Amino acid sequence: MAKPKPWEVGDELWAVVEPLLPRHQRRVRHPGRKRLDDRLVLQGILFVLHTGISWEHLPQELGYGSGMTCWRRLAEWQRAGVRQRLHEVLLDRLRAADALDFSRAAVDSSHVRALKGGRRPARVRSTGPGRAASTT
Repeated sequence: MAKPKPWEVGDELWAVVEPLLPRHQRRVRHPGRKRLDDRLVLQGILFVLHTGISWEHLPQELGYGSGMTCWRRLAEWQRAGVRQRLHEVLLDRLRAADALDFSRAAVDSSHVRALKGGRRPARVRSTGPGRAASTT
């Protein structure tokens, strides 16, 4: 049996992710193009994130839709709070399985709000061309 690729979403993970995704009803009048399957789009998003390629270079042959489709869907899901809810659900499952090891945790200061702020740098003088003095 072949090892699954890191961007392929298995049935067990999909059962966790699918209920978190927003539902979309097709319009009766002017339905437009049928929306690509969310699971395929998620796999396209994971492929781009795993390989580091740019969105526009996502190969159409994979069947995950265009890179722009994946990018738009990711933005839509982010606005809907899917990533945050998925993060919380997965953390709850890991806690229940006693599978979290906080001895290897790190805090990134970019996520800690600076309440008092820092010193403001001095104003930078322009090095661009300026207006010459009038000779008239």
